[in-house]
Amino acid sequence: METLVDVVNQFADRVEELSNELVVLSARLVREVRRRHRDDAPAAIRVMSLVDELGPSTVSVLAEADRCSQPTMTGLVNGLGDKGWLERLPHPDDARSSLVSMTTRGRAALDDVRRRNAAMVAERVTAAGRTPEELATAVAVLSDVLTPAPQ
Repeated sequence: METLVDVVNQFADRVEELSNELVVLSARLVREVRRRHRDDAPAAIRVMSLVDELGPSTVSVLAEADRCSQPTMTGLVNGLGDKGWLERLPHPDDARSSLVSMTTRGRAALDDVRRRNAAMVAERVTAAGRTPEELATAVAVLSDVLTPAPQ
């Protein structure tokens, strides 16, 4: 006869197993999306997404968030600046520093990539016979997982 402790342990094991699958499948989805859009440089889109997520940020903050060196991030930011997608603005609290922010052209480029990504995922969700409700549940779970727990 199963005890309450056994049931709780089985539940915890199943949650851990499914959580692992969520991480693995999320990473695979990101790689698949990147492969489908060969004309977009993944590093550029990643940096644009970071600026979108973090808001105007220093190169150091972006480098730390991307887990790359500051010189690498500087090169990426400069390249995106040359395309007119990012711009450097004076830092309000530090005259020696600047904040990297997205331009209107950069926002349009990122929105375009995201629309294409959404179209690919929507096509696969539909082909798999999944409902909008099931997709909404998946989105809610990912959103919850990405929301930091209160300290």
